[in-house]
Amino acid sequence: MSEDSPLLDTIVDMTAASVSRTSLSGRELMMVRIGALAAVDAPLSSYYLNMGIAIEAGLTAEDAQGVLVAVAPIIGAPKAVAAAATIAEAYGFALAIDEAIQERQSPG
Repeated sequence: MSEDSPLLDTIVDMTAASVSRTSLSGRELMMVRIGALAAVDAPLSSYYLNMGIAIEAGLTAEDAQGVLVAVAPIIGAPKAVAAAATIAEAYGFALAIDEAIQERQSPG
C-alpha cells in the first residue's frame, strides 16, 4: 500500500477482491454496482470511478436506465431520479475521456 494514497489503494484492493470472487460477467457486475451506487445515494465521484469501467464492459446508457427502473421500487423515486442525473453526467464524462483517448491513439 502506498503511503501517498492509502484510501485509493484500499478501494482498489477491495474492488479487485470483489471482481476476482464473482461469477458475474464484467457487464453484469457493473450493472449491479450501478444499482448499488443508486441505492446508497452515492456521490458523483463514485460514479466517475465506475463509469469508465462500465462502458468498457459494454454497459450502455439504456442499460443504466434499465437498472434504475429495476431498483426504483426498492430504493424509491427520489434516489432513482437523483442517480439518473448523476449517471448521465458521469457517463458523458467517461465517454468524452474515452473519445479523447481514441483520438490521440489513432494515426493522422
